[in-house]
Amino acid sequence: MKLASYNNGRRDGQLMLVSRDLSRAVAVPAIAHTLQQLLDSWALLQPQLQELYDALNDGLLDNAQPFDEAKCLAPLPRAYQWADGSAYVNHVELVRKARGADMPETFWTDPLFYQGGSDSFIAPKADIPLASEEWGIDFESEIAIITDDVPMGVSDKDANQHIKLLMLVNDVSLRNLIPAELAKGFGFFQSKPSSSFSPVAVTPDELGARWQDSKVHLPLVTHLNGELFGRPNAGVDMTFNFSQLIAHVAKTRPLGAGAIIGSGTISNYDRSAGSSCLAEKRMLEVIASGKATTPFMHFGDTVRIEMFDDKGVTIFGAIDQKVVEYKG
Repeated sequence: MKLASYNNGRRDGQLMLVSRDLSRAVAVPAIAHTLQQLLDSWALLQPQLQELYDALNDGLLDNAQPFDEAKCLAPLPRAYQWADGSAYVNHVELVRKARGADMPETFWTDPLFYQGGSDSFIAPKADIPLASEEWGIDFESEIAIITDDVPMGVSDKDANQHIKLLMLVNDVSLRNLIPAELAKGFGFFQSKPSSSFSPVAVTPDELGARWQDSKVHLPLVTHLNGELFGRPNAGVDMTFNFSQLIAHVAKTRPLGAGAIIGSGTISNYDRSAGSSCLAEKRMLEVIASGKATTPFMHFGDTVRIEMFDDKGVTIFGAIDQKVVEYKG
């Protein structure tokens, strides 16, 4: 299934069932008004929704309308939990190498995580408002999953069954604010503003054979100001899969339905695939020549993040945003 949340003037939007080709959509208030409501009763409501989804794809729903990505909020406009990992240890290794630091061996066995703000996600076509270019504005192209209720202490093996939906993410970072925050020894806060998610969230079966071992085996394509920036494969060089990430986060506490878990920046050892954030490209420049030459984002710059199936058809719709000056 494919699901979206239209902006209806309410905080949590209106749940929309979207056709596989993203051409049509229909509201389903008789089943659930919001995506959170659906997730709270997934086992009960999902079979009913699946019947409607099949009918929508077969062109049998007279009340279907053209799907409009511009009307979309984040699939979960606000969430009870947003925890972002760093599953691509290659990316972490580059960060440390660029500043001449060794990487602890535990980074290969114990995932990194930060707990992000989940009360003000940015819509996939909305501007990214920030007050200063001096903050070092960066995008991070990622994948995220949404869970149902996850018990504390869930195993890697059992965690996979709790993955109900997948989305794309732009995990906006303010690179020049990060060092001072981390130096305090208490993690990110100001340096991680509101994140953005794709117009559509999809169930894992929509990915077919490209969903294996709790990984998405497809390139994630990023364009910066209309130019291809990178298309690393999300299934390659992913040290920790989503089941392992869930098990890590749920080690000491349960997760409520609607918890979002991010993969961290997609990164491949094959540098020809490009990168999924400006910081990584800058790190590679430092390693190669001793100096970063690629600037961070300026007001007016745009970023587009998208994933395509084997036939070249968009799966989640596109995150397509502009950085603008926030004047309060």
